[in-house]
Amino acid sequence: MSTRPVHQILEDLAQTIVARKQLLEKSESVPASYVAKLFAKGDDAILKKIGEEAAEVVMAAKDCRYALLDQQFDPSKQALLVGELADLWFHTLILLAQFELGPKDVLQELKRREGVSGEVEKASRTQFK
Repeated sequence: MSTRPVHQILEDLAQTIVARKQLLEKSESVPASYVAKLFAKGDDAILKKIGEEAAEVVMAAKDCRYALLDQQFDPSKQALLVGELADLWFHTLILLAQFELGPKDVLQELKRREGVSGEVEKASRTQFK
């Protein structure tokens, strides 16, 4: 386990993702990188992947819950959930980079919301039209 703070791990990973995006932008062909290939496919491919990963998180969480309800603690179910969440986080970092954002932007928003009731915060948002 790394001794770096979590936010630093996210920032380092985000920098690697941005480097892959820049590599794609400088190249005449798509580099042999999963991330670069996903960037090359565009927004819809990134969003589709996030949807797939989110569905996998839901299924893994359900498996975890059922195991706990059956009083059958299963570390492999928890490991699967953590792995699926890592995949989802990774792909959301790709989405952030696609729109020239990074983990700091999300962390700042979470900090802004800290200590604010969820209902109050939700009511303060501008609605999509």
